Amino acid sequence: MKAKEIEILKNNGIDTLYRLILRYVPISDDEWKYCESKFSSSYFPKKTMLLDQNEVCDKIFFIASGLLRIYFSDERGEEKIFHFCMEDTFATDYESFLKNVPSNFSIQALEDSVVIIITLEMLQSLYATLRNGEKLGRLITEDYFFMLNEKIKAFYMHSPMERYKAMNIQFPGLIQRVPQYYIASYLNISPVHLSRLKYTLKKKHPNG
Repeated sequence: MKAKEIEILKNNGIDTLYRLILRYVPISDDEWKYCESKFSSSYFPKKTMLLDQNEVCDKIFFIASGLLRIYFSDERGEEKIFHFCMEDTFATDYESFLKNVPSNFSIQALEDSVVIIITLEMLQSLYATLRNGEKLGRLITEDYFFMLNEKIKAFYMHSPMERYKAMNIQFPGLIQRVPQYYIASYLNISPVHLSRLKYTLKKKHPNG
């Protein structure tokens, strides 16, 4: 990616975050100017590690462009994907971030990505300065825990086919952007099982 393209993406990233905040709470022009003075965008090439498992997660990452994965390595050293983070969403380990404890997860860029980094100090400053700062933080955190709850519920209550269909709704176009073994890991099934699911769907919807 060329330097000029990266710079354009960085600027667009700040604008994207502004639009996201407006979906949660109203924000005045003066408040947004204050936010802009605090935020900055960073470019991470594909495969860059933003967080390593067992490190303290001291940042929240807003993805302006690109794709991240949140994953962990089990006791056998096998990587298990917990979540994908696409454009206009946040990536972090909230427990580690809020409690200052080692993270259970790693975070990695799966594509060249432009990310806005929010530290705990910045977040507390926004809470104190923005009229609806604490409400904004609460709503974003609630969304994160709703996602976590759905993930746990799907694992115990939904079939692999149901999880696959839900994934395609939650992450449109993801199957064209990542290796199939990542998809299988996220669904907690084998790559062979994933192939069967896709074949079954194709038979049912040959033109879909």
